[in-house]
Amino acid sequence: MVLYQPQNGYCYNSDTHFLFNFICKNLEKYKNINGELLDIGSGSGILGLLLAKKYHKIVLNQVEIQEIFQFLSIKNSAINNIVSIMHKGSFLDFNFDKKFDFCVSNPPFYHCNVIKSENENIKIARYNDSLPLRDFIKKASDVLKNGGKFFFCYDSKQLNEIILYLNEFKLNLESLQFVYPNISKEASLVMVYTKKDSKSLVRIFEPLVVFDEVKEFTQNVQNIYKEAGTHSVKVECE
Repeated sequence: MVLYQPQNGYCYNSDTHFLFNFICKNLEKYKNINGELLDIGSGSGILGLLLAKKYHKIVLNQVEIQEIFQFLSIKNSAINNIVSIMHKGSFLDFNFDKKFDFCVSNPPFYHCNVIKSENENIKIARYNDSLPLRDFIKKASDVLKNGGKFFFCYDSKQLNEIILYLNEFKLNLESLQFVYPNISKEASLVMVYTKKDSKSLVRIFEPLVVFDEVKEFTQNVQNIYKEAGTHSVKVECE
């Protein structure tokens, strides 16, 4: 899958590949994956496009606030022959005319009080000023159908708040997976699967370790990249 990205701006990273793999693992038990999927903050479109390519019966919707990424999401959908509906605007403010079976997102999760990039495009994509955690979870719950599935990744240090808000908005925690830079460091990322109006017990996946002792990708990470099969092309965007 060829994906155009901005030469000077925010580019997708390994988090999205890991989240794609996590979603697929959670959907393995379902035989017929179909329905409306919303990629929240679609960026260049990578996550939704990977899922639409794998699950052909999914109807892909993308919502994106930044014009540069609206353009790139549409362009990347076209060059990969995937039909997508682009909702232009803020996820929090958008009035959708339908409910969704799936919501997926690699949202901005850095705290607004940390040092920020001077690049406005990167600020919006990385820092949670424009998409605070509680508002993000509340809106996702609002736009999901009963029984709808919600997948996202976030800063693992904020897990307490994540669980608090999921409970507040009737989203049951179905599974978690932690990502570790290497075996000697703390988890840096948590991937979350929740379901609306469910009462299942939570499943904890085995940790995903990114680098081995010689600073090479672990076999698990190599397999994830191979499965995704993405190729990035940097372009100048006005």
